[in-house]
Amino acid sequence: MVKQAVFEIADLRDCLEYEMEDLQRLPDFLDPLQEGIQQVYDAMCAGSYHFGREDLAFMDLALEHADDIPFLFLLKRINETHRRGIDVDGEDE
Repeated sequence: MVKQAVFEIADLRDCLEYEMEDLQRLPDFLDPLQEGIQQVYDAMCAGSYHFGREDLAFMDLALEHADDIPFLFLLKRINETHRRGIDVDGEDE
């Protein structure tokens, strides 16, 4: 899911840059959101990621700009998984 979010934020950036004629500049939330998602991805790749009880750092920003983020559902799911963990034993079945 996080790898997909990395792709989605890069795709959103590409789309906005393509439409730059209509925009004066990229939205302010884009860079910090992309950095936050990338940090989670990098931590996972490095093996230093830890689940937590608090929201991921970028979630307030994502929720604040919910109307501009077409993949918000994905970020919410990543955040929920971060907070609740993963059922690797299949106990819910």
